[in-house]
Order: sequence, then structure tokens, then C-alpha cells
Amino acid sequence: MIQKHQLKTVLLHFILVLALLFTAAGIGFLLRGFGLPEANIVIVFFLAVLLITLLISSYVFAILASVLAAFLFNYLFTEPYFSFAVNAPSYMVTLFIMSIAALLTSMVTFHAKKNERNAKEREQESRALYALTNLLTEAKTYAEIAEMAADTISKSVCTGAACLCFDDDGKPDSNYVQCLPGQVLHRETEDTNSLLERLSELDKGYVVGPEFCDWPIYAEDSILGLIRLPKENAQRLSAAQVRILRSMIESTALAMDRFSASAQQIRLHEETVQERYRVNLLRAISHDLRTPLAGMIGTSEMLLGMTNADDPRRQLMEGISKDAGWLHSLVENILSLTRLQDGRLTIQKEREAAEEILGGAARYVMRHHPGYDIEVHAPEELFLVPMDAKLISQALINLLENAVKHTDPPGDICVSVEEDKMNQAAVFTVRDHGSGIGGADLPHIFELFYTSHAKEADSRKGVGLGLAICETIVKAHGGSIFARNRTDVPGAEFVFSLPLEVEDNE
Repeated sequence: MIQKHQLKTVLLHFILVLALLFTAAGIGFLLRGFGLPEANIVIVFFLAVLLITLLISSYVFAILASVLAAFLFNYLFTEPYFSFAVNAPSYMVTLFIMSIAALLTSMVTFHAKKNERNAKEREQESRALYALTNLLTEAKTYAEIAEMAADTISKSVCTGAACLCFDDDGKPDSNYVQCLPGQVLHRETEDTNSLLERLSELDKGYVVGPEFCDWPIYAEDSILGLIRLPKENAQRLSAAQVRILRSMIESTALAMDRFSASAQQIRLHEETVQERYRVNLLRAISHDLRTPLAGMIGTSEMLLGMTNADDPRRQLMEGISKDAGWLHSLVENILSLTRLQDGRLTIQKEREAAEEILGGAARYVMRHHPGYDIEVHAPEELFLVPMDAKLISQALINLLENAVKHTDPPGDICVSVEEDKMNQAAVFTVRDHGSGIGGADLPHIFELFYTSHAKEADSRKGVGLGLAICETIVKAHGGSIFARNRTDVPGAEFVFSLPLEVEDNE
């Protein structure tokens, strides 16, 4: 179809050239009949060549018209007439000058017309982009952006244009919008797997499908959608139309990317507000619980001291004291977490004796859990580690209480510290002899509010704060923490390291 169309156009242009030249010849005979000199006839042929150049935008036809005009003038209006022979040498000069002048005139006219056409194309491109940009600034959803882009491209470049959006995971939506004259269609997307496969083999500006030529809309590092042009119309686009299409696709990509960034910013703001409300609520509740819990702990301890070991009420008071201590520890963890997340808890590092920190944490846990015996291992020589003693003690207590929760008494719990001279770090380790960490739990063990399901706990089941606080404290010190299962016996071990600063800040 394309070859037949081009052949028809060439024939029409050739007929036009012959018609104008023969018309110029007829006017020449008329002028010679009036006795006018041959210079006037030459001007008529110049005019014919100029008209041909204006009507036909082609170098080939401009040159052809110039040559045919020279030969036709020679054949009809120079002696001997109706012959290509030339009697007077001056005619040869006249014909040569006429050919050169006609050729130069046609070339200048052709360039002027080409510049005019390019200017109009640029103006059309600017108008189309301006209209599309104005529309896209008013779009409030991805669907509106897609419909506006498809409608503008359909009117300016290719009738029947469509736009298919992709989600955040790079998958095509189930429907796309197509704009036809007088109507907007919402069509179901064809097989997405074959569509993605064609896009993966993209080796030029677009991919050809059964119905459409698909032009991808790219963001900086992802695909946002497709501009879909009917295949038959898309393959007839001129270079100027392709240039306009690419510019419109870039404008659409900017609008989609801007909308995506704005939506993400709104989501982040909402999450920040929700997090602030949550932290404020936790802080308020925790502060309100501290005072009555302190009273409960003090009263229960006083009553325990006043009760004999064989008193049946002693077991109840021990339960009250233990539960109140657990609640008090939970409240302290919540308050520490809120202060850490708000950045209000500053890290004040001083060189502390590591064995004293370990011993203090172990004694605290054994006092609250008398059925357990915790082993402490530290270097024989004094080992000073830059740390905030209060925060690191809290982290160790949380790790030890986590070990107690997952280990049956008397248990086999060990806490140790050693120097890693190669990495210039102090390595703390807490080991238990429990059921270990499940494979599904291990990647999430330090997440906020995540609790392990490896062992069903009692009424004082954790709420997933202790390990999250440990990670926050260690990272605030510039260290790292991880968990793993023991290889020698059943159980788990938690390891965190703190950097040993070379310079003395004291």
C-alpha cells in the first residue's frame, strides 16, 4: 500500500511539471505572436520553474523542471525550431545561463519553502506541547494524565492513540484508555506477559505488537507506562511527527513522575504524623503507668518481707511482684524507644570497664529471675570500651531477659565480651540453651513489635520492643548487631559489636 501511494504521488508531480512547462510554452508562443523578444519568454519559463518548486517540495523535481525548461525553450523558441540543434553560438550561452539561473532559482525557492515548513512544524510542536503541559498540570490522578496524553497525541500526531499505565512494581494495569474521534474507550489490556516480553526485547524507540506500536514512558529508573499508536497509522509517521511524539512522551513522563513523587511525599507525611501520634500516645501511657507500678513493686516487696515462707498468700504476692516488675520493664523499654526515635536520648560515651557492665546486667536479671544462673566471661585484663553505660546495660538486660524467656530453668545462659583487634571493636555475645530461632523469624527478629512464635510464652509474652531497642542502641553507638542459632547445642546467640575509638575524648 505504501509503494502504490508513493508511485501515485510521483506520477501526479510529474504530470504537474509537464503541465506547467507546456503552459509556459503556450504563453511563449503567444508572446512571440505579439512580436515580443525571447527574453520575455525566458522569464515565463523561469516563472514556471519557480511555481513547480513552490508546489512540489523535492530537489529531484526542482532539478528536473530546470533541465526540461531549458530543453523545451531550446526546442521551441531557438532556431532551427523544433530541433535541439543551435545555429547561433549566442543561443548556447543563453541556454546555459538559463539552465543555471533556473536551477539556482529553484534551489533557493526550495530552501525557503523548506525553512518555512520547518518553522511551521516547530510552531505546531510548541503549540501541542504547550497545550499538553497545561492540561497535565491540572491532572489529579494517573488516569487523568493517561487520558489527557492519549487525547492530545490522538489530535496532534496519530488518531486513535492510547495510554497504558504501569504500577509501582513495573506491571501493566488491567485496562488502558484509547481516544478516538468523539469518544474515549477503556479497553482491557491484552496478555501482559507477551507485552512485557516484547518490551524486554526493545531495540529501538518502540515495539510492534499485533494492534499497536508501543512507545515506552520512562522515569529515571523505571517504566511508567506506554503510549500506544495504531500500527497502520504509526508506521506512516513523518520525522516531524515522531519528534513531536517523543517530546509529548517526555512531558507525560515528567507529569507522571511528578505525580508519583507528590503521592509518595503525601504518604510519607501521613506516616510521619501517624508515627508522631503513636509515639506521643505510648509516651503518655508509659508515664501514667510508672507511678502506680512503682507503688505496686514497693508494696509487694514490703509485704513479702512481712510474710512467712509457709504463708499461702506469699505465692500470690510473689506473682504480683513479678508481674509488676515485668510491666515496669516494659514501660521503661517503651519510654527508651520513644526517646531514641525522637532523637532526644543523647549518647554520652565514656570508657567503661566491660566486665562491670556485664556483671551488673547479669546480677539484675538473676535478681528478678532467681531460678537462673548466668555465666559471665570477660578478659582477665581491664578492658575499657567507649560506651554509654546506662544504654548498653539496658541492651544487655533486654538480651538476657529474652534468653530467660526462651530457656527453661535453670538454663544455660552466658554473656561474654572479647576484643576484636582486627576490626578494632568490642564484641558482646549472649547465648541461651533454648529452642533457637525459627527460619521464618530470623530475618525479622529485630523489627519493631515483632514477636517470635518459636515458643508459646506465658501471660507475660513480649510485645516485640526489647530487641528493637537493642538494635537502636547499638546502631546509635556506631556498632552492629545480629542473631543466629548456635551450632554446638540447641539455642540462639545474639552478637553486637561496639567500635573502639583510638583517640581519647576524655
